[in-house]
Amino acid sequence: MKYGHIYFLGIGGIGMSAIARYYSFKGLKVSGYDRTPSPLTHALEEEGIDVHYEDDPSRIPPDVDDTLVVYTPAIPEDLAEYRHVLSHGYRVIKRSRMLGEITRGQTCLAVAGTHGKTTTSTLVAHILTESGEGCSAFLGGISKNYGTNMLVSHTPVVVAEADEFDRSFLQLNPAIAAITAMDADHLDIYGDLEHYQQAFRDFAAQVSGVLILKYGLPVSKDCTPAKVYSYHLDAPQADFHAENMRIDGLGHYTYDLRFPGGLLTDIRVGTLGWVNVENSIAAAAICLCHGVDGQKLRHAIGTFEGAQRRLDEQVNTPSLTYIDDYAHHPNELSSAISSIRGMFPARKITAVFQPHLYSRTRDFAPEFAEALGAVDKLILLDIYPAREEPIPGVTSELIFKDIHAPEKVLLKKEELLDYLMKEPLDVLVTFGAGNIDRFVEPIKDMLLKR
Repeated sequence: MKYGHIYFLGIGGIGMSAIARYYSFKGLKVSGYDRTPSPLTHALEEEGIDVHYEDDPSRIPPDVDDTLVVYTPAIPEDLAEYRHVLSHGYRVIKRSRMLGEITRGQTCLAVAGTHGKTTTSTLVAHILTESGEGCSAFLGGISKNYGTNMLVSHTPVVVAEADEFDRSFLQLNPAIAAITAMDADHLDIYGDLEHYQQAFRDFAAQVSGVLILKYGLPVSKDCTPAKVYSYHLDAPQADFHAENMRIDGLGHYTYDLRFPGGLLTDIRVGTLGWVNVENSIAAAAICLCHGVDGQKLRHAIGTFEGAQRRLDEQVNTPSLTYIDDYAHHPNELSSAISSIRGMFPARKITAVFQPHLYSRTRDFAPEFAEALGAVDKLILLDIYPAREEPIPGVTSELIFKDIHAPEKVLLKKEELLDYLMKEPLDVLVTFGAGNIDRFVEPIKDMLLKR
């Protein structure tokens, strides 16, 4: 790296902050801008990284030749700092390109997919760390085992969450990769399902060693030079699958893993629900193909605490349970709700959902309504816009009107805490990728005081 200073536009993003931490660890000067303070930006500041929150070009390092600017596509094009670096001769590259440069020349293990990729990649990183091999890891969530979205090791192995947003994952050339799902998403970028799925096939073509596919995905073995295996929760046709699944009273499964090399028995999953059994099978497939010892693999899956906001246990007692989850796509919601229903079949599930993006709400309103109808009571909040401007006629009412849950209510997020204080609760779940995460600690504190 010929630059002494790396400057990040959108430094508080989950992927951006991991790269910022990586280069700070490597001894480079790192700083950046983000629109709003958050737990991630506070953590960066505590690590000595300078972060500011005003769109102020004077804060950009003045040495053009010694400064590399990294940006996320989530920043607005009219951001004054972005226009400044473009017009003043700085080298400016996307986050995805930066991740591609980091992984080049190392053994890259990557996880792609519409959903499941954060938990699966975080578990792969945990297995490699627990096994003693170690890895560097760039994760799309905060590992609860390590309290960070970035791990650094001198071992030349990099675990990467391969994000399909803006075709970012096409910057990677993994040795081993998994694809967990190819359900339509990001249609504001891809236009339709066919173009979206074609991007995953293009990603598959860049995998050199082993490609592990969720059983049934529309990816032909002809489109990749890699050896192809399949995985599934329990389909016996899949190369990697669970047998003899059993669940304990608090929602944790134990299973036997059938794989091409034999049978690995009595794997207890440290995280909740059947969906995490399937994620652990994908992670196990990657790690077994990489050469991890089966006994070390079993131990690591059992000690895995998950990623924050992925079926994340906040409170779990026989009479009161609170789980927080990042689900923001209809199929993610269906899988999460099904997992929670499987854990607690006789209890009342109350879900809070904050839709993420106007375009996603518009594109999938009927699917959201169907998925959310599976809970006993739904509390629906206003749409979190993220990077988007409002779309006329697109509100949470598009979803709400078609929800057939036994109970439902539409609330402003400012009303949520007061409402929950008065509610009789059994199993409570908060869902969404917006700023609903700011409510997790207040809700948890309120429930623990009951």
